[in-house]
Amino acid sequence: MDIKDFSGGFPVRSRMVSWAEFLELTTVHPSRLGELIDLGWIEPQRTGQEAYLFRIRDVYRLRKLMRLMEDLELGLVGGTIVVDLLERIEFLENKVAELERLL
Repeated sequence: MDIKDFSGGFPVRSRMVSWAEFLELTTVHPSRLGELIDLGWIEPQRTGQEAYLFRIRDVYRLRKLMRLMEDLELGLVGGTIVVDLLERIEFLENKVAELERLL
C-alpha cells in the first residue's frame, strides 16, 4: 500500500485479544485456559508467530463459566455444558422472537 493511498483516520479496534490480555480480563489461571483450549471449548486463532488471539466473546463466555462453576460448585466440564446449553437457549429464544415478528 502506498502512502498516497492511505485514507487517514484511526486504526480499527480489533475484536481479538492476546493471551496476556485474555488472562487479565478473565482472571483465569493459564493452566485452566489451557484445559479449555484442549477441550476445544475455546478455539483461539494463531498469529504468524504462533501466539494465541482470542475473541472478545470468549472473555464473556469464560467469565460466565467461572461464575457458574463457583456459584453452583460445578466442575470444568459440567460448567462448559451449562454455558453451552444457556447459549443454545438464548439462540432459540431469538429465533422464536424472529419468527413471531414475521407473523
